[in-house]
Amino acid sequence: MSGIKSYKELLIWQKGIKIVSLTYQLVKSFPQEELYALTSQLKRASVSVPSNIAEGYGRNTDNSFTHFLNISRGSLFEIETQLVIANELGFITNEVLYRKILNLIEEESKMINSFCKTLKD
Repeated sequence: MSGIKSYKELLIWQKGIKIVSLTYQLVKSFPQEELYALTSQLKRASVSVPSNIAEGYGRNTDNSFTHFLNISRGSLFEIETQLVIANELGFITNEVLYRKILNLIEEESKMINSFCKTLKD
């Protein structure tokens, strides 16, 4: 982690924030009855990604950081699964935004994997 002055400098954190923003935008069109179900779950899972990156950075050890990065990665897969479910249920009205989030999730997962490898070296 040497050379990194703040977690905000990390592209994985920045991309995580973008995923949160786009997820919140996407779920605005979900049915009202999903407000406390899938909508809420998607919001929480998306917020978990950059939050765990920040928390891991704050723990100030590579092992802890790697642990929290893995939690972030798990949250990405949770979001992806929930989006697929929402799409299957017909809740997705903006296909372009849906695909954009799925692509960002894939990129973010790869970036987290690579970053974890650099922490181990």
